[in-house]
Amino acid sequence: MNPRALIGFGEVRHTRIKPARHAFRYGNYFWLLPMRALAREPQAIVRRNQRGGLSFHDADHGDGGVDALAWLDGLLHAQGLWQADLPEGEVWLQTYPRVMGYAFKPVSFWYVHRPDGHLHAIVAEVNNTFGERHCYLLSGAQLGWGREIEADKVFHVSPFCDTQGRYRFRFMRTAQRLIARVDHDDQDGPLIHTAISGVLQTLDVGSARKAFWGWPLMTFGVLARIHWQALQLWLKRVPFFSKPEPPTQFATGPRARSTP
Repeated sequence: MNPRALIGFGEVRHTRIKPARHAFRYGNYFWLLPMRALAREPQAIVRRNQRGGLSFHDADHGDGGVDALAWLDGLLHAQGLWQADLPEGEVWLQTYPRVMGYAFKPVSFWYVHRPDGHLHAIVAEVNNTFGERHCYLLSGAQLGWGREIEADKVFHVSPFCDTQGRYRFRFMRTAQRLIARVDHDDQDGPLIHTAISGVLQTLDVGSARKAFWGWPLMTFGVLARIHWQALQLWLKRVPFFSKPEPPTQFATGPRARSTP
């Protein structure tokens, strides 16, 4: 039996540690979609590439094409991570839906599983407000639920953060809950802590209605909060960094741990 699409109700937490402390948290929701199952058997509630109050569009991911899952498989091929039995495992995509046809997705996570259910890779797909996108491809022995895995920061996200340092990712999932943590360190240590969490339930008419009417302007709310928080950082005199050119490579791999 194919797994059903899920929705997570929870919150986003963000804490900047320096040079001025700044923290916020707000409630939101996300979708968790079984992409291989959806390819075999579409689920009407997802409204894939259709109009609707809430919907999913392949063009919002990867290379902007018509099949985001095919793009992901192509990325795994290109990065030398493809295995012949991967199509027998599931790929869960944690992402925000389009709301009334509009979407802005600061980050989405692709959880690639092997047929035995173990994690094979995670792709963190990051978008900035300049219309640019970059992927951090996480794999190898460091990868696993509850384990920390690092990647060098190479992509511009905020004008109040330099494009350097490292990300520390940690993901935790149970049958009832999903947490994605992304911490940003600069050369002097921790700079920003971010976490997206949610309690999982089946995506159906009831839960979709709860999400839509609970956050009817979520897409615009995300953009509004980004600019509101930027104004507060500016008022706190946090240094401003000009936007550099995007990285030449579309995907960045995990950071090798230094040998003691």
